Amino acid sequence: MVSLEKKSPEERLNICRKYYLGGFAFLPLLWLINAIWFYKQAFKVEPFPQQEQIRKYVIRSAIGTFVWFLIIIVWNVLFQVFRTRMGPTGDYLTFVVPRGYY
Repeated sequence: MVSLEKKSPEERLNICRKYYLGGFAFLPLLWLINAIWFYKQAFKVEPFPQQEQIRKYVIRSAIGTFVWFLIIIVWNVLFQVFRTRMGPTGDYLTFVVPRGYY
């Protein structure tokens, strides 16, 4: 991974913005990487002009990651609980159908 300290503030902002916008393509992992990788640049280093924008992208990436993971967990739990009530549709959505539930 490239060291962010070797990049100019404009390049850091550009990379952070690209990761943030890439997360909207249903890639919550990209938001997670953005939040972790740029956390130090957003909150721990000496202030620089682009830091406020980077901080905004890092906070939004972290919130987006949390929301996506929450949605995935809720879907997983609901699907496991109600799969048998879904009938054939639940079976079509299941990769491996457990035996003994019908």
